[in-house]
Amino acid sequence: MESTKTERGKSTQTGTREVPFTVRAKGASEVVVTGDFTQWTRDGIRLRKGPNDEWRTVLELEPGEHQYRLVIDGNWQDDPQATKRVPNPYGGYNSVLRVPARGER
Repeated sequence: MESTKTERGKSTQTGTREVPFTVRAKGASEVVVTGDFTQWTRDGIRLRKGPNDEWRTVLELEPGEHQYRLVIDGNWQDDPQATKRVPNPYGGYNSVLRVPARGER
């Protein structure tokens, strides 16, 4: 999903919101998030390594629920920090990230 940002960091793509995304992945050398917002491509969106085994990015997403999975060092994995999961067609689960509409909590 390509979009541009204004000087203040707001998306110019109508309706999208910037959503900070953090995952803890101890000992990982590469962490990628992929989901319905990347058409489930294995390359997805690479996260940047931060302190304390935290990996971060900022996602540009439309309000609503988005299903996703992590690819850590080439292996598909659940997000252990996800508060909601739904079954996927492969016998596992997808994590769900809810993006509130503007003015919603």
